[in-house]
Amino acid sequence: MTQEKSRAEVLVLQALPRSQVGKHSSAVRREEKLPAVLYGHGVKNVNLTIDYRLFEKAYRQAGGSSLLDLQVGDAKPVKVLIQHVQKHPVSDRYMHVDFHQVRMTEKISATITLNFTGEAKAVKESGGILVKNLTEIKIECLPQDLVQEIDVPITSLNTFDDNVRVRDLVLPAGMTVKEKGDEVVVSVQPPRSEEELKSLEEKPEEAVDKVEVTGKKKEDEEEAEAKDGEAPAPEKK
Repeated sequence: MTQEKSRAEVLVLQALPRSQVGKHSSAVRREEKLPAVLYGHGVKNVNLTIDYRLFEKAYRQAGGSSLLDLQVGDAKPVKVLIQHVQKHPVSDRYMHVDFHQVRMTEKISATITLNFTGEAKAVKESGGILVKNLTEIKIECLPQDLVQEIDVPITSLNTFDDNVRVRDLVLPAGMTVKEKGDEVVVSVQPPRSEEELKSLEEKPEEAVDKVEVTGKKKEDEEEAEAKDGEAPAPEKK
């Protein structure tokens, strides 16, 4: 079986060549531009700048598994994937992006998001807890066969013994999955009993007591070691 998934219209992103790199990237960012690089099989690496807002909008729509048309200056647009995005650890702003130019006749590897659909009977009627072991999968296909997400119906989860495995996924035509077929994608766990919930509430307090005791013991040991290592005070004359 195959899953026919509508493919979004290819977005076009404008870029300009960038000659200055390294420390000059900070100046680029201050101008609300984003440093980038374009590379690919048989393609010479090209340093680029992109309008920050335009990239932000394109990335929100395309993600890392949809093709983009990247136009560098006046050159003919090329098909690319957003391969890697670097973010600032504090502000969470985009700092740099890598574009991978693809060949439409060569298969590529990508990571596709899983979209869980429907309702599980074991959750709705039995109060179970839905457990998503995988939220994305690695696949291989030709660039034109890429989709942004793969639907995973959970309506078959009627009991706590039911699950959906990788081999159960319905993939679009031309796509093969790189994960192990018997790996569980999603399942339902029984609800926790009152005793289990009470036990979970009590454990953190016990853990805190142990940490405090251990911490105090370690402080005493470190203090003793410090004293042992101190040079004797000089005698008063």
